[in-house]
Amino acid sequence: MDKIFGNNVEKLKSEGGYITSSEIYNQPSVWRDTFKIVESKRDELKAFLNPILNKKDLKIIFTGAGTSGFIGDTVVPSIKKKLNLDVESLHTTDIVADPEAYLKKDIPTLLISFARSGNSPESVATIKLAEDLVDELYQIVITCNKDGKLAKNINPKTDKSIILPEESNDKGFAMTSSYTSMVLSSLMIFDLENLDNKKKDINKLFTIGEELLDDTEMIESISNSNFKKIVYLGAGAFYGLARESSLKLLELTQGDIVTKYDTPLGFRHGPKSIMDDQTLIVMYLSRDEYTRKYEIDLLKELYNPDSKYKVLAVSETYSEEVDDLSHYHIALNESELKLDKAYLAIDYVIVPQVISVLKSLGTGINPDNPSPDGSVNRVVKGVSIYPYNK
Repeated sequence: MDKIFGNNVEKLKSEGGYITSSEIYNQPSVWRDTFKIVESKRDELKAFLNPILNKKDLKIIFTGAGTSGFIGDTVVPSIKKKLNLDVESLHTTDIVADPEAYLKKDIPTLLISFARSGNSPESVATIKLAEDLVDELYQIVITCNKDGKLAKNINPKTDKSIILPEESNDKGFAMTSSYTSMVLSSLMIFDLENLDNKKKDINKLFTIGEELLDDTEMIESISNSNFKKIVYLGAGAFYGLARESSLKLLELTQGDIVTKYDTPLGFRHGPKSIMDDQTLIVMYLSRDEYTRKYEIDLLKELYNPDSKYKVLAVSETYSEEVDDLSHYHIALNESELKLDKAYLAIDYVIVPQVISVLKSLGTGINPDNPSPDGSVNRVVKGVSIYPYNK
């Protein structure tokens, strides 16, 4: 391959950006390996989860720090509806700061921890706090690093770990394939009974991702436009995706581009004040008919064919109405997949990932190491964890 996302590969290798660009581009291959790993553990995971999910008053917590926290934000709305249980996404940075607000002694708890490196201080501390505070604790660790503290400290006799493909342990600064692979694996874990029926559509999802990554001409054009602010909007599972999208651009441009995330309904309540002529608004559209009514209403409110600010709509299937209400429209497929909409996040997120890496390069920043002064690090530094006395 001579170019990735319109950039010369040799130039990227010599000047920076090749690691992040290639990790974004290679995601579908990592997803296929992730699918095989979870599929191979299906019986083991069923035997572990089924009795736990029948526990009275069970609480399920999805947790992680930064992007790893946004994984829970992305998958929990769908899993919560499916299980009809108390399911929450709680970031380790919140749990560590106020443990007893979230960890309850007498409530059986399934803690699902996400980690790229498995070495973030808050993630390690959250597990220790849960073990100390919760009488009946069960754990699943989903990580991209077999040598990380989370992977090594899990008790294989009582808990489960899922070590994702080595390629998911992004070498670049930003979490890209690690985010999408952990989203995929967590959705699969709570869809084990249906994997055979859904395998065809999941593979189609991977193919759609490949096609999107091979045809980034529109995304390249958007990235070359002169926006200095970007707002990502999404409801339900796509709210977590909007948070991740916003962070990616913020990280890779060292804050040079102002980023914001919200829900379509929440955007009117003050955050809309951010809009000016140099703003790009990205809306992730749901297939849900009820939710979509609110999204379409906002598109009608925002869209002006002559405005200098621009609206990009990302949807699963093409819609003439959406096309008429946006400056740019990216539709993934000709028909809906028979998958929960949260699965779509792994394809939708390609759009902000590519925008982020291209905008980083366009501002003269090396996306592989956007913070060379060490003020922000691939694995967070400078965090002191203090003893917690119950």
